[in-house]
Amino acid sequence: MCGICGELRFDGVPADLSAVQRMMGRLERRGPDHGGAYSDGALGFGHRRLSVIDLSEHSNQPLVDQELSLALVFNGAIYNYRELRKELRGRGYHFFSDGDSEVILKAWAAWGPDCVQRLHGMFAFAIWDAAAHELFLARDRLGIKPLYLTRDDTRLRFASNSQALVAAGGIGSAIDPVALHHQFTLHGVVPAPRTILQDVRKLGPAHWMRIGADGRLQAKRYWDFPATRPDPELGEGEWLSAIHDSLRSAVRKRNAIADVPVGVLLSGGLDSSLLVALLAEAGVSDLRTFSVGFEDAPEEIGNEFVYSDQVVERYRTKHRRIHIANSEVLRRLPEAVDAMAEPMFGQDAVAFFLLAEQVSREIKVVQSGQGADEVFGGYFWYARMRSDREGTAVQRFARHYFDRDHNEYLKMVCAPYRGADYTSETIADLLSAPQADSFLDSVLHMDVTTLIVDDPVKRVDNMTMAWGLEARVPFLDHELVELAARCPPDLKLREGGKFPLKAMARGLLPDSVIDRPKGYFPMPALKYVRGEFLDFMRDILDSRAARERGIYDRRYIDMLLAAPELHHTRLRGSKLWHQALLELWLQRNLDAAPL
Repeated sequence: MCGICGELRFDGVPADLSAVQRMMGRLERRGPDHGGAYSDGALGFGHRRLSVIDLSEHSNQPLVDQELSLALVFNGAIYNYRELRKELRGRGYHFFSDGDSEVILKAWAAWGPDCVQRLHGMFAFAIWDAAAHELFLARDRLGIKPLYLTRDDTRLRFASNSQALVAAGGIGSAIDPVALHHQFTLHGVVPAPRTILQDVRKLGPAHWMRIGADGRLQAKRYWDFPATRPDPELGEGEWLSAIHDSLRSAVRKRNAIADVPVGVLLSGGLDSSLLVALLAEAGVSDLRTFSVGFEDAPEEIGNEFVYSDQVVERYRTKHRRIHIANSEVLRRLPEAVDAMAEPMFGQDAVAFFLLAEQVSREIKVVQSGQGADEVFGGYFWYARMRSDREGTAVQRFARHYFDRDHNEYLKMVCAPYRGADYTSETIADLLSAPQADSFLDSVLHMDVTTLIVDDPVKRVDNMTMAWGLEARVPFLDHELVELAARCPPDLKLREGGKFPLKAMARGLLPDSVIDRPKGYFPMPALKYVRGEFLDFMRDILDSRAARERGIYDRRYIDMLLAAPELHHTRLRGSKLWHQALLELWLQRNLDAAPL
């Protein structure tokens, strides 16, 4: 895991290496072990390294292969790099390091853009072909690793977070009105290529891009999958067996490919508990697990220790239970916002930030359960959508997911941002994509390929990498995702959702963990806003910066401030927290930026 950045000039001027250095400064927390830079005329690369595979200096980056005239910066982990190395050696390629980074270089030399089809893992990388004067950028299939872009007539810059691009300069303060609509409708999700900033874009998941030194650009989506039943159809037992085998393989791969110990972020839910069980089943000894909890509210308990403790007791893991007071949450909240590459409404973003800080002091790599709910239909709204037969596909989806309907959004924003119902238009396009047998197949396909990328997946990457901690997500193994997409939705949604995982867990986990109500990473103080947290959000929204920015209609803000606990979204989030979070993010990440 690392942080990458770079600049390619189109105007015949050498790359601005001072801008590359400024970008590297905003990526240091992603890669605390080593920093390096490379330049070749119009091209400049920067890299910050977190050493996980091949801890030697031979895998420091930027990685340059003089014989092939190629240079690489890479963020991620390639789980099949040993098999690829063997194949590439058979084709005559020679290696000077033992890590996965050099395998990408040789794979590019051997197969060109098609190399991404052969990479199993999570990745964002850039390759400079010095002979062709061409830059190649790529991002993994599920968008687990980020890649942000900004471009004008003279240059393209890229980085692992938007803060690095802002630090390089040239990013304006304009808000993208379409992205703003997505932000407040899709629970903070702004699908690629947009971001909340007009001048910053992101490469979509499962996409690559080629850019010449003359600015000519070619881009392609290289992966998709059907959400249709196979022919011949499988029986229930066959589905369960195939899914079990695929998940076991995904968990083992993510444990084996590391030259440091691998732990588990144990929430107490089914998904992370099952990871512990499968790692123990695979023979992992001295397994390290970590749980976090917060202060209770009258409406909600602030931890799930009663469940995580049962898993720890069964598997005798080396466990750390971390409890964080509300006073600490409030004090550290701005720091957590600083780590967000984009504004994140999910209240567990702050939880992951504080958890990752503690975990990173003991370990460099963890497995985490993100993706299981989207892949296997674990959220309560899926069943509601399936039962709702009225109206269009967008209407059926919106009634159970949208944070605000369009009419409410128009009341929330000031006149410059009152436009069309952009989010409904985007969702209609996504739900009309081919290769889905049913409405719910379409919803799950959209969730896995689009919504999850810019909500829980982005959240986990940002918050863990802020502390130099690598999070691996086996439920988003692309082969498992492909398999699960073809599984009938009725089977996935049985017993309240995630039936294949529940069936797999029988005998491995206590029934109380399997059959418990679906939980969500609890942080009550950001859901039931009162006391010091209400004062904090009021100060943000009443600030001069917020008023002068002119996004929010004051009447809407005053309504939320008057009774914050009466205004929650369909997904049980605080609307006041949403308003305050975006404004706080803009103040801390944009207002003081160089032009």
